[in-house]
Amino acid sequence: MTYCLALRLDEGLVFLSDTRTNAGVDNVGTYRKMHVIEPAADRLFVLESAGNLATTQQVLDRIRQDLQASGDHANLATVSHLFDAALYIGRISREVVAEHQEALSAIGADATATFILGGQVGTEPPDILMVYPEGNYIRASDERPFLQIGETKYGKFMLELAVTADVDLITATKIALGSMMTTAAANLSVGPPYDIGVYRPGAMELEEVRVEAGSPLLTRLQEIWHKHQLAAIAELPTLQRESPD
Repeated sequence: MTYCLALRLDEGLVFLSDTRTNAGVDNVGTYRKMHVIEPAADRLFVLESAGNLATTQQVLDRIRQDLQASGDHANLATVSHLFDAALYIGRISREVVAEHQEALSAIGADATATFILGGQVGTEPPDILMVYPEGNYIRASDERPFLQIGETKYGKFMLELAVTADVDLITATKIALGSMMTTAAANLSVGPPYDIGVYRPGAMELEEVRVEAGSPLLTRLQEIWHKHQLAAIAELPTLQRESPD
């Protein structure tokens, strides 16, 4: 399992992903799930992934192969819009799944993967889209300017509570980390290192930070998070049995 999220704000985009993969209690690994692709000077893509790791890696290899191939063909350097890039990635994902579906189905494995694609193409505003295994996509709404993939339920309440489009980028990274820490505390298949990316409109580059497991920053974040959670519980009114009239 994994947990990735992306926020689309007035000031730009925020991305956050964990790196843990889990194929059983004795087979836990660390793989990067936030991938930055810069195929031309006028565009930048951030691709977050959840689902079958082999499918994800083959999709990324196909994207790189298309960028290196000569001739007139679709790739991330030639698409005109971010949604075109989403449809392109969805098509590749379907093709990869179809290639291996029969063999994986025979052993009860799921070959599908889901992606969050974010970034900017040309002068269009930055955006984020979720690409489904079926190849179609949705984008974040103005009322709900975030997307999640993977283990989404534990950290969703934090995003629903605090994320609006006018939240500044610094506050947004704190909200995103709070959502991630809540998820990691509830599900051992989600964990550090955490990759954070911040994109400012027109920059065509991603500001990246990795928060390592056991780092002083992560320890401090967890201490503050737990402290204020307990303080909030202490401030709740005490339930009292109501007296009958």
